[in-house]
This record gives sequence, structure tokens and C-alpha cells, in this order.
Amino acid sequence: MSTVLPSKIPRRRAASRQHGFTLVELVTVIVILGVLAAVALPRYADLQGKARIAKLNAIAGSMKAAASLVKATALANGIPCTGTGPAVMEGVSIDLQGCYPQALGTSFNVGILAAANIESADNWTRVGGGSAAGATVTLQLADAGTPATCSVAYTAASGGVAPSVAISSAGCP
Repeated sequence: MSTVLPSKIPRRRAASRQHGFTLVELVTVIVILGVLAAVALPRYADLQGKARIAKLNAIAGSMKAAASLVKATALANGIPCTGTGPAVMEGVSIDLQGCYPQALGTSFNVGILAAANIESADNWTRVGGGSAAGATVTLQLADAGTPATCSVAYTAASGGVAPSVAISSAGCP
């Protein structure tokens, strides 16, 4: 007689196989997704306003850095801080006011805008400005739906006082 080894015995297959998910599993997944959406959505809802404020901070930082670089260049080149310049940076003439860039200078791109390399096509609208001491140039975001109060202003040096850069972000979000 021959004996059959246990490994050779055919196994019986289960009569029914599971094809898909149960109702409990589906409801559980839907509940988890709903909770995640309720928690995560408010955190990401205001990204556009935060992006506008980040743009303002970037342009303000660029203006501050450019003003410092222009003053350092003027002092290094022996330009007297009592005049109106100009200082030359990377081949660009920058009109000065007390060794710092003027708001706009004698034309659009020879003041702080030239020093900070801000182009008129960079989604900004220029308001005001001038070549006098203390003159202010304001840049407003030109994005659709952005209020005019979302802006950054550069006030040129005046009376020995360094220029100032002010951000108005109250209307950004």
C-alpha cells in the first residue's frame, strides 16, 4: 500500500471569497476623510493672502538691501553724501539723496527701483515718487483682486535720516 504524504493532499478552497469592501470599512474611510478635510482646510484657505504678504516682505527686503549697497558703493567711491550723486552700480546710474537712493530719481529707473532691480513689469503699480529729499514712492501689488492698501513704500533719506521702507499689509488677505 502506498501512503499519501500530507503535503500532497489537495486543500479545499474557501467556498466564498471577499470581493470588495464592507459597508463598515467604507463608512470608516469616509469619516476619516471628512475629519481630515475639516481640520486641514482652514489651515490652507488663506494661502493667497500669505503669498501677497510674502511678496511685500521680499520687495521691502530688496529695497533695504539695495539702499545699504548704494550707500556703501557711494562711500567707497568717495562720493560726498551732501549731493545727489549719482553712484554707478553694475553699469546703472543711481541718483542719490544723502548717499542713499532717491525715491525715483530724475527718471523712472534711476532711484531705488533701479538699485533694487525692480522692473515695472513685475506685477507692481507705482504710485508717487520723486527726486526730492524725503520723497516717497509706493508700489502696490497689481494682482487681480488685491486692494490698493496692500503696498510697500520707500521714503528717501532726508536731513541726515536714513531712508525708510514701510509695508502696508492690512488689506492683503
